[in-house]
Amino acid sequence: MSHLVSAGFKHKTLQKTARLQQGPGLFITSLHHHNKTMSGYEHNHSLDYYNGTPWYLHECTLQLRTAGDYRRIALFLVYLFIFMVGLLENGLVVWVNWRRRHSANGVLFCIINVSLSDLMVIVILPFFMMEVTMDKVWLWGRFLCKVTNLIYAVNFYSSTFFLAFMTLERYLSLTRPSFPAFFPVVGRRRWVLCGGLWALSLFLALMENVHVDLLEWDEPGCYMMPEHNYTEWFVSVGFLCLIFQFLGPAAVIVTCNVLLARAVKTAPDVQGRRDVWLVHVYSLVFVMCWLPFHLVMLLMVIDDIDPFLLSCNTVELLYFSFNVVQSVSLLHCVANPILYNFLSKSFRGNLINTVVDYLPREGPADWVGAATRPNAPNGGGLDPGKQRKLSNASTSQSDIGS
Repeated sequence: MSHLVSAGFKHKTLQKTARLQQGPGLFITSLHHHNKTMSGYEHNHSLDYYNGTPWYLHECTLQLRTAGDYRRIALFLVYLFIFMVGLLENGLVVWVNWRRRHSANGVLFCIINVSLSDLMVIVILPFFMMEVTMDKVWLWGRFLCKVTNLIYAVNFYSSTFFLAFMTLERYLSLTRPSFPAFFPVVGRRRWVLCGGLWALSLFLALMENVHVDLLEWDEPGCYMMPEHNYTEWFVSVGFLCLIFQFLGPAAVIVTCNVLLARAVKTAPDVQGRRDVWLVHVYSLVFVMCWLPFHLVMLLMVIDDIDPFLLSCNTVELLYFSFNVVQSVSLLHCVANPILYNFLSKSFRGNLINTVVDYLPREGPADWVGAATRPNAPNGGGLDPGKQRKLSNASTSQSDIGS
């Protein structure tokens, strides 16, 4: 099973793809993780036979080999789409907003950090696209194995952290203007909090990355495989991921957006039902991207705690679907720039102004004359004294409450 070097979970692939040769040409799927979690006596006495066949061969009836070939093609295309579209979108967001990073309000400051975080994982996607194509084989050495996993894991947490703080900041700025901002423009508070969120993301990522290494099986692969206390590590990482990356941020995002939707109805500068509907879309997109991933991960953790609780077919389907839900989760790199930037009038205006700033200063006479007239669009983009200045208004959430 081929998938991203995902925040400490890649060792699960190794468990389910271990092969034992049983006679000429016959390979069976080995429950490799049982050897890691059970004593030798328990393991030997747990392999109950039915008509001379081990239980894990008798109960497994799913044939996923052909489906696996189609899955690799589909995953490659999904990753290619995320790479091309996400790189363009997040690159534009950072390019337009970067000059305002010091003077931006808290919401825009979080948006910049979300886009930077998403850009980090988008840049390393080509490695994972090739890994998918070659069916989990890793050809780029131990250093890139650990570095790409670390970058992915940091993004895994940081993007969600800043998204949650952005939603909370937006809600408080609209409903309680007197409440102190989390990321104030003046002072060091925003930089301390920003650094703290990145440091927390790095700490959680290192807890997983410390056990990631290049392992030789039939072919080299990049996996998380602790030498000791395997089950304890995997269960701990799974629950940390569930709590810090999903449950906590989801509670903040969904709650604040529900309350924000109620407040937006009474705001004088909103656009009616569109703004109220859009606020709920933010929550829906977040849940749709991350809920399938965490449901599969939770069931995998349960299977590790009690290997015989789930049927063999269920376990095989879980491992088969892990790559799919992981690729779905990465769609947030494409959705976030659209929802929080490109639907914003102020962002679109700033994008136009930024492009105009980079246009050649000299051109045909009619272009210069038109651009310098008092009624020219964007305030006469070629006249330095009349250029439209970048706005510090939020580019988030379609200018609700801006």
